[in-house]
Amino acid sequence: MLSRSALRAAAHSSRQIGPRSATTTPSFPAVAGKAQCASSTLPSGRRYISMYGYTQAKALVYSKYGEPKDVLSLHKHSISAPHGTQVNLRLLTAPMNPADVNQIQGVYPSKPPFQTALGTTIPTAVGGNEGAFEVISTGAGVKNLTKGDWVIMKRTGQGTWRTHAQLDESQLIRIEDKEGLTPLQVGTVSVNPVTAYRMIRDFCEWDWMRAGEEWLIQNGANSGVGRAAIQLGREWGIKTLNVVRQRKTPEETEALKQELKELGATVVITEEEMLTGNFRDMVNELTRQGREPIRLALNCVGGKNATALAKTLAPDSHMVTYGAMSKQPVALPSGLLIFKNLSFDGFWVSKWGDKNPLLKENTIKDVLQLTRQGRFRDIPVDNVHWSWDAEGHALAESVQGTLGGYRSGKGVFTFTGGDE
Repeated sequence: MLSRSALRAAAHSSRQIGPRSATTTPSFPAVAGKAQCASSTLPSGRRYISMYGYTQAKALVYSKYGEPKDVLSLHKHSISAPHGTQVNLRLLTAPMNPADVNQIQGVYPSKPPFQTALGTTIPTAVGGNEGAFEVISTGAGVKNLTKGDWVIMKRTGQGTWRTHAQLDESQLIRIEDKEGLTPLQVGTVSVNPVTAYRMIRDFCEWDWMRAGEEWLIQNGANSGVGRAAIQLGREWGIKTLNVVRQRKTPEETEALKQELKELGATVVITEEEMLTGNFRDMVNELTRQGREPIRLALNCVGGKNATALAKTLAPDSHMVTYGAMSKQPVALPSGLLIFKNLSFDGFWVSKWGDKNPLLKENTIKDVLQLTRQGRFRDIPVDNVHWSWDAEGHALAESVQGTLGGYRSGKGVFTFTGGDE
């Protein structure tokens, strides 16, 4: 048995390990191509806060680029008690976006730095860019956050696929009023809804006196961005012509069309319908021979699909590209540029948000206010429960499936552990 003085000395010594974390088990793949999971020695799979104030945590990390199932590893480490302006967080929910997978693959323009801050033996990065966390403790210098607050990341690249994190207060956006909101709504607000909101607002000068007489057209209408654009269009008096991929059966396709119409979509068609010779006549009839102009096109597909969208636009209108699902270039007839004076832009929400942090916060507030009022509905999700005993390879396989087609919903990690 140690005396109380010896225990105090040991505690003091432990705190000198580092202000951010002390590693316990740097669990990297022992065999190339297989993600390993750090085993837990806790009884009944329960985690704990040690007598010295350290909180056990796990994070999905990678030390090289590749397919998630091959390079993601579940790393176990300890987080010290926060000091200064540091804040300790517990994960509520974190989505798996296609951009997150592209980042791990090394093909995304934005790449988080590899570092050893979590005590790994070699530099690593934590996966994920979006998520909702709950504050579990704060340093003495923290001014605007308290235990129990919900927060999201202020910038991209901070790593959200982890059970717990320690970050500086300045890196977080506090959800001012979490009443009436769910972790899913908060954890998925900063990418897809913000993308739709800013593209509609920033790339077209709408005639607000003509509410209900102007249109936007979009492909990928079943995506998170597409669903957000439908609902925002409904709120702002903008009609929407929405293009989706045909499902396996006519019944499934019709069910999807009806689902989007219930969100507020004016018209929903398939890509096959858009690429037929009758599409021009359809557009003329919908827009009353152009008296209700299509002013904006939102493109996340590319190829022939994007060209068809552009051809529907009224003169002096805009197409905004925010994705390239088909991996085909956007091909544009010269006449659209010469005779219609169309503008073609790109939008990358990560870069926009980093340059406009205050506007990003205000946009998030607007969307969450609509959510509280029941005017902005949740996206369909494929929930992945992340318990303390969850195995790394299973979590990695969930990430791997993010780019699969015709999913039932967006993959979302929901942490079900605690802080006992």
